[in-house]
Amino acid sequence: FRVMITADQVAFLLFASLLWGGTNPFMKRGSQGITAIKKYNNPIAQVLYEFWFLFTRWQYVVPYLVNISGSVMFYYSLASMEMSLVVPVVNSLTFIFTQIVGMLLGEETGTSKTYLGIFCVIVGVSICVWSGL
Repeated sequence: FRVMITADQVAFLLFASLLWGGTNPFMKRGSQGITAIKKYNNPIAQVLYEFWFLFTRWQYVVPYLVNISGSVMFYYSLASMEMSLVVPVVNSLTFIFTQIVGMLLGEETGTSKTYLGIFCVIVGVSICVWSGL
């Protein structure tokens, strides 16, 4: 028994990965300064204050909401495709989109091992997708 996937389903996988991976560098930027916060000795109060810190900054909230929309796309994909395809493809491509957007924002470009890893991910994802076509 083999389930075929459509171009629309592949687009959903790519878009979910883009929404997750593309927002990671923006959430990282939006959360800058959180590690310097040491306001409370009580760990619960500290965590609550850190949540307050994050969710009162639009620089974090906007990418977070976009990231959550990626989760909606991911769950839709899980409902319409095999989990054994959706999970590895989306999670692998998320890494690539995080790297690309991070580079576009001026973050470290990575090493030759990073690019070898990206190449391996693309080959692996291609095999997964083509096996379902």
